[in-house]
Amino acid sequence: MGHLFLESETRQLQKDEIAGRVTTDRQSSWFSGHFPDNPILPGIAQLKMVADLIAASRDDGRHMTGLSRVKFRKIVKPGEILDIFATFVQIKEQYVFRITSGTDEVCSGVILFAKKNTL
Repeated sequence: MGHLFLESETRQLQKDEIAGRVTTDRQSSWFSGHFPDNPILPGIAQLKMVADLIAASRDDGRHMTGLSRVKFRKIVKPGEILDIFATFVQIKEQYVFRITSGTDEVCSGVILFAKKNTL
């Protein structure tokens, strides 16, 4: 999950389900300037967490191609522990995902993946 987080763990729940837990890094550049006196984790950083989790669980050359039905429901502050869950829907080559903080849903949606085209 790169430099965004102090700690992270990834686990396979079932055949088509993965989960990860991250603690948002108070020193991450994602928090600087967004907003100076009230830092929050931008939505794009939350989506990157999901994409990174999925990419780390695959080795088949697929990459993210799009997003749909994304909803942001809660502000994420520095130092928060987030749980990420993603379920693969094989027919559509997509993952349905959600991010939670404790019992609160932070973000949810669908992330699309496809094989890279090679010449």
